[in-house]
Amino acid sequence: MAALSGLRVLDLSRVLAGPWAGQLLADLGAEVIKVERPGRGDDTRHWGPPFLEGPDGPPESAYFLCANRGKRSVCLDLASAEGQQRCRQLAKQCDVVIENFKVGDAARMGLDYPNLSADNPGLIYCSITGFGQTGPYRHRPGYDLLVQAMGGLMSITGAPEGEPQKVGVALTDIMTGLYATVGILAAVNERQRSGLGQHIDLALLDVTAATLANQATNALIGGIEPGRLGNAHPSIVPYQSFVCADGELVLAVGNDAQFAKLCAALGEPQWASDRRFATNAARVTHRDQLVPMLTRIFLTSPRQHWLAVLELAGVPCGPINSVGEVFADPQVQARQMVVSMTHGNGAELKLPGNPIKLSRTPVEYASAPPSLGQAEPEWLAPRPSS
Repeated sequence: MAALSGLRVLDLSRVLAGPWAGQLLADLGAEVIKVERPGRGDDTRHWGPPFLEGPDGPPESAYFLCANRGKRSVCLDLASAEGQQRCRQLAKQCDVVIENFKVGDAARMGLDYPNLSADNPGLIYCSITGFGQTGPYRHRPGYDLLVQAMGGLMSITGAPEGEPQKVGVALTDIMTGLYATVGILAAVNERQRSGLGQHIDLALLDVTAATLANQATNALIGGIEPGRLGNAHPSIVPYQSFVCADGELVLAVGNDAQFAKLCAALGEPQWASDRRFATNAARVTHRDQLVPMLTRIFLTSPRQHWLAVLELAGVPCGPINSVGEVFADPQVQARQMVVSMTHGNGAELKLPGNPIKLSRTPVEYASAPPSLGQAEPEWLAPRPSS
């Protein structure tokens, strides 16, 4: 038995945030039925190249494959009365619905929470939109790039002298998927007491504001408007990247004891007792003096030399890996973060693994991301009334 065995999820969502939540629930053992448009499916099936080519079916985009493992796919035309009725029948058999329709669209199709919960009072219904079900922006379409900008994330990302930058993955979508999963599991737990479901209203903008974390409290409590620091940290020094003779490394000195070890390893032990650098607060104040001194030293030797020296000294450091290097790393492989599966088109594929390590009910990778309509014979067949 997996952790979420017996939980049945109807995934009406598309692209990334909702599908990410559905995939996480599937990894934990839930049965997830993904509803897609006939003939085309989720938009991300076509977001490529690259595509996974196989001998037994059409190519599948790498983007779609990242967020739909473990699901079953059925095709319904939700613009038609028949498709809407079939979807309502599916919802009666499920514990959870995940959707990311524009505000008002689900209600127009009779697929909103009030309609579906009337037939299934225990239903947990998670709505994901750009700006939520309330507020002046509720009818606006929401995209990760747009919300990274509006939510302040781009204002603190990038080099100080450069333009604002988005994060290299759709982080707002992914974080919203994680918050959706937490909200769904909280509602599942509460339902054990009340027997009732509830509506979860999640907005990408809300999630982005919440995940500004210490940068948010710097502004709200300290009255400090955070800016872009590149790879540096607003409250910890040295905590950034440095250029070596043949590449770059990152240094993550989190306390004064580690700074003393760094100074000794670099051959400058006196820096640890220098009033300008002896405490983290002092180092933050005198960042502009300390960082150039460190920069000059790191430029004198190759990256691998410094990594070996610093690791031996117990100073947190590491290389800046490419994505390919990440999944070739022996630590990442030892943690089983690369999963091999066979797709329905016959191709072998590798996917990033799930980071949750449960001791008694471990994550199981039940099936590869589905081919379009793969589960229709099972899930769209007429069922007797309950």
